[in-house]
Amino acid sequence: MNESDLLNELTPVAESLLERHLATSKEWFPHEYVPYSRGRDHVDGHEWTPEDADLAGFDISPEVRSALLVNLLTEDNLPYYFRSVERMFGKDGAWGTWVRRWTAEEGRHSMAIYGYLMTTRAIDPVELERSRMAQVSGGQTPDPPLHEGFVYLALQELATRISHRNTGALLGDPVGYEVMKRVGSDENLHQLFYRDLAAAAIQTDPNMMMIAMENQVRNFAMPGTGIPDFDRHAALIAKAGIYDLQVHYEQILVPVVIRQWDASNIGGLSGEGAIAQEKLMKRLATSEKVARRFAEKRDAALASV
Repeated sequence: MNESDLLNELTPVAESLLERHLATSKEWFPHEYVPYSRGRDHVDGHEWTPEDADLAGFDISPEVRSALLVNLLTEDNLPYYFRSVERMFGKDGAWGTWVRRWTAEEGRHSMAIYGYLMTTRAIDPVELERSRMAQVSGGQTPDPPLHEGFVYLALQELATRISHRNTGALLGDPVGYEVMKRVGSDENLHQLFYRDLAAAAIQTDPNMMMIAMENQVRNFAMPGTGIPDFDRHAALIAKAGIYDLQVHYEQILVPVVIRQWDASNIGGLSGEGAIAQEKLMKRLATSEKVARRFAEKRDAALASV
């Protein structure tokens, strides 16, 4: 099924999911979460050090700092994600309404996290701004075709929610935890929209969606395209268990691909779709083993410290 026909077939689903989202999403305001009283003016000539952070007596690790930077910069790259998603879905009807609403909510996430980081000086504001300029000037985002886009967006939104939630839990600062929790709650609603949209697409066009699913599971990476020094930040984030192979398998692949989409039992497949299903199930089995070994090595390393 071509992209235009698939969008037409799924328009009633998109309308229903949009209505559900608008009914369940909660209005909130970044200024109610940002601790402005902990902010202070910049002093000319001062260079940031970790001791500048005002985190209510809690220490913050380099791993959590990397997670905060990556999480915020992912949100800051929103203009290009908007371009990609609007290209996939179009500007009209429920599709366009959803893309614009999603963009507005994601922009609010950026404002809230940025406000928290600036008032608390939790991370180096100079490094943050230079990284933001480099990333947004580069304008890199995944740009998948429609079928793969359904899969990617569902997995990416869930990965983002998990990263926000785990970062907040390790942050220590109760105010920062509430900021990340609030943002994560929105991301959860976003992933439900995309997850259920992908499920409907699987029913409508199982062959192409299975091929898309196998390709996206094989190539999926933690959100962070274009962020300077991303590999180093990702390694630190994995070291802390914020987002690693075990998290990816147990909290993304298992609940979504294996349970919700029930990949092993999708019927109506033939040719490349059937081949993709076989490859996907083998990859999921391998991912489980790799995730287990990764977790064992990390636990052993932590125990030896």
